[in-house]
Amino acid sequence: MIAQVFGQSIGRPVHRRRDFVLGVRGVLRNTTVFDTTRALYVWEAPHYPQYYVPRADVDMTLLTSSGQRMTTPQGDAQRYTLRAGDAEHNGAARLMLTSPFDALRDTLRFAWQKLDHWFEEDEEIFVHPRSPYTRVDALRSTRVVRIELEGVVLAESSSPVVLFETGLPARYYMNPFDIRFEHLEPSQTRSECPYKGRTTGYWSVSVNGKLHPDLAWMYSFPTRQVLPIAGLIAFLDEKVDVFINNIPQLRPSTHMG
Repeated sequence: MIAQVFGQSIGRPVHRRRDFVLGVRGVLRNTTVFDTTRALYVWEAPHYPQYYVPRADVDMTLLTSSGQRMTTPQGDAQRYTLRAGDAEHNGAARLMLTSPFDALRDTLRFAWQKLDHWFEEDEEIFVHPRSPYTRVDALRSTRVVRIELEGVVLAESSSPVVLFETGLPARYYMNPFDIRFEHLEPSQTRSECPYKGRTTGYWSVSVNGKLHPDLAWMYSFPTRQVLPIAGLIAFLDEKVDVFINNIPQLRPSTHMG
């Protein structure tokens, strides 16, 4: 069973949902740290929900109290160290001792990056639980999209997949055959997204003797919601020039660039 607790930080009331069941699981070094159908879905800040897990559904033999207490907007908590296999993470979890929200008492909140994998049922999730208020659509198009930087054409496609994601500008994913790879250099950068999954490649762009880092990326195995972008390449529109049907587009301004 999953519940939602909306915190005072964004001014929403506290309530619980009991109309569906969702399994949530956390894994470290092939060891299941918790496996629950009673996770609490908590809005700690706008756009970034988190799961709180009942202590009874956590393998507490993997946790050791650090003796440190902390106060959070959700209540007073005890910090714990997590050990599994060859991994040891201080402060990886906190147990809620008191809370103005009854549902949160005696639950644990795990730092997302301290676990190797998070799952909803058997589908891996990334960065943080997905928000029900964020929508992602990947739509095939026949509009001609051209990407340039300093007058140099980097890509041109008449069959892009346009990805629309709440709060971000449209991204144009193109077949690798439409990319001018003579201007791209592979990068070691990788990233994760709650809605698209884990990238499998990044490229920097070299034009006119200058290297512009990490301007293009690919998801080889994206989440099921955006499968049409699998194996396609997109550019960071904030730092390149985009033309659609030969019409120049304004560069968007976002936290990404």
